Amino acid sequence: MGNLMDLRPSFLKGRSSSGSTSRNVLQALWQAAGMPDEALAQVSLTGADPVLPSSFVVGQAAQTSMAAAALAAAEIWHLRGGARQQVSVDMLHAAQECRSYFRINGVTLDPFDPITGAYRCGDGGWVRIHANFPHHRDGALALLGCPPGEGTTRAAVERALARWTAVDFEQAAADAGMVVAAMRSFDEWDHHPQGQAVAAQPLFTLERIGEADPRPLPKYGQDPRPLTDIRVLDLTRIIAGPVCGRALAAYGADVMLVNSPNLPNIDNIIDTSRGKLSVFADLDTADGRIALGNLLRSAHVFVQGYRPGAMAAQGFGPQDAARIRPGIVYVSLSAYGEHGPWARRRGFDSLVQTASGFNHAEAQAAGQPTPKPLPMQILDHASGYLMAFAAQAALARQATEGGSWHVRVSLAQTAHWLRGLGRIEGGLVTPMPAIDAYLQTEASGFGELVALRHAAQFSRTPARWTRPSCPPGTHPTVWPWA
Repeated sequence: MGNLMDLRPSFLKGRSSSGSTSRNVLQALWQAAGMPDEALAQVSLTGADPVLPSSFVVGQAAQTSMAAAALAAAEIWHLRGGARQQVSVDMLHAAQECRSYFRINGVTLDPFDPITGAYRCGDGGWVRIHANFPHHRDGALALLGCPPGEGTTRAAVERALARWTAVDFEQAAADAGMVVAAMRSFDEWDHHPQGQAVAAQPLFTLERIGEADPRPLPKYGQDPRPLTDIRVLDLTRIIAGPVCGRALAAYGADVMLVNSPNLPNIDNIIDTSRGKLSVFADLDTADGRIALGNLLRSAHVFVQGYRPGAMAAQGFGPQDAARIRPGIVYVSLSAYGEHGPWARRRGFDSLVQTASGFNHAEAQAAGQPTPKPLPMQILDHASGYLMAFAAQAALARQATEGGSWHVRVSLAQTAHWLRGLGRIEGGLVTPMPAIDAYLQTEASGFGELVALRHAAQFSRTPARWTRPSCPPGTHPTVWPWA
């Protein structure tokens, strides 16, 4: 499975095999959410792939998902009485923003544990192990019979995996609640039951899940951004979900990041919590559930990135939220979607890339014998902006039609969409561009933060983050203006 010994380029230099323009892709996204066509006249999209070294149109995926989110914010502004405004997104800037680059106190942090990465197995196949959380690392090492902790070397892991087939280790890890993916080709993924389940689903869904009167959008206060006074509960982790909340915060929403005091975080929280309040609520306790319920009763959007069923087990599934707060827009992110045998499986961007064929395809295009990841975690970032887009589309529907709404997005469905955009032939020879021109320096609760300016530009209501990123638990579990 996923053997790379036969390395023959699958295409010659030329144009993208899809032929889709960014405007066509954006139009398809916009219409899929039922948004008004007249708003599309206000969009300016500049640049063309390749902008980063990839055989996939990762720049187009970054640009169009971000443009959809930004244009939806402009449409909310219009629904609240503002004139329609121009929204522009440059492809290179959007792609750079999706690289998760930042510096804190002058230091660029390495987000990856030394054990994280791709390994060859005894059958010639490959697996990718995600070990960025200590419990995931130690669990994978335990399966391999390696000592837990930071002392184990990659060489020791390689020796242990020589006794496994790729698929067997992937399954054993999944059974143990760990995060590992076997590398597949596109053809293998297309014949896999989960690949078929993903292919049968739309990119995202907006479902009316309950009855509620239309809730007028709040009147503007002192902040003239589109989502001013829209309250968003952000129960997400790692990258995709936090990017959704960060985008909504840039467009003016009051976003409250809710963390468990018992779960670890990764360093990306320094960047992705820009613009957010940050609180603790332990949902394993009555006090934590009461605190979240109180917050939910005056929220407009509830975003969560836990496995399907996990929030319902705590009393905060979609139907629970619609009962507590009629008219809520509930947004769910998963790794592999809510259908198919992997619906409840843990996953991250790098693992979905591996399982669904991208690492194999990029390696073949590069003519290299080892798996090759995409140049950034585009599945995470595009999914985050698609979540923000669909959440705002549902918010617009709620304000005009009423109802409670459930938005669903998954990394695997975003991967299927990206693959459908086509390939950029010769794209891998593109040099990685310098990022300095897109950086800004700001204070944060972690120290001096250097990170990317937002790539979506508004002609009337410039996007910006007014709250600095702060460590988890910095703020009390109440809306500050309640």
